[in-house]
Amino acid sequence: MQTQVTSGIALLDDSLANGAATNNTEILRAVNLRKVYRSGDQEIVPLDGINLEVIRGEMVAIVGPSGTGKSTLLHLLAALDTATSGAVYFAGDSLHDLTEKNVAEYRNRAVGFVWQRHHLLPDFTAAENVAMPLLVRGTSLAQALRTAKEWLGEVGLADRAGQRGGQLSGGEQQRVAIARALVNGPTLLIADEPTGDLDQRSAENVFELMYRLHQSHRLTSILATHNNSLARRADRALILEHGKLTPAGVSLAQSAAPLGRMADGATRILEDLG
Repeated sequence: MQTQVTSGIALLDDSLANGAATNNTEILRAVNLRKVYRSGDQEIVPLDGINLEVIRGEMVAIVGPSGTGKSTLLHLLAALDTATSGAVYFAGDSLHDLTEKNVAEYRNRAVGFVWQRHHLLPDFTAAENVAMPLLVRGTSLAQALRTAKEWLGEVGLADRAGQRGGQLSGGEQQRVAIARALVNGPTLLIADEPTGDLDQRSAENVFELMYRLHQSHRLTSILATHNNSLARRADRALILEHGKLTPAGVSLAQSAAPLGRMADGATRILEDLG
């Protein structure tokens, strides 16, 4: 076990150092992921044998009707939750084989996570909110705030660093959340409906920002979205329905065999993306 843990941390360090330098290299893989929730005698299975390979440097969009398990999948990939069965591999190493401490390092250093709700601390300034992951990592307060202010400049909010989270607009709050997700220099940006609570104009601005940061910082990005026009900007779009992932380019006839009859919502998504 100790050998596996040491290997995992070495790969984590190497991945963080190299960014997206190696093209066509698998950075994240999910194998037969299954998640089961129990409510009394009933089993709810949002994910039923998910397989996914993500190449370093690509942007992948996960689309599908509400309640199909998109958030659940992202939480498993980010090690915010554990699967009932199956495995997630980062840079070739199973997260399951890492110690609890090293999984926490993976969450803090390798993954930047953006939620639909910004989850800012309303009584702390924008800079203090962005600095939080650095403080968790052990960075001094002075250095953490300096780095946080640099990232607020990256997201166009240099002049709002001293504003409290509760005094910012919705679009500004989500920009702060993106800066907070990226302040530790992660390899992966995972975003769960990052524009879902925003009006159309703010949503487009936030996505354009994420797209620019994805390219300029050579990130690997996975995002769940209901916005099909945004999903089309990704390198790949996948539909999550009935616990399975289907490439958006697969025809309805092809997808019908493994998935059965697709729900109307998923069918419309497929047609829109096609």
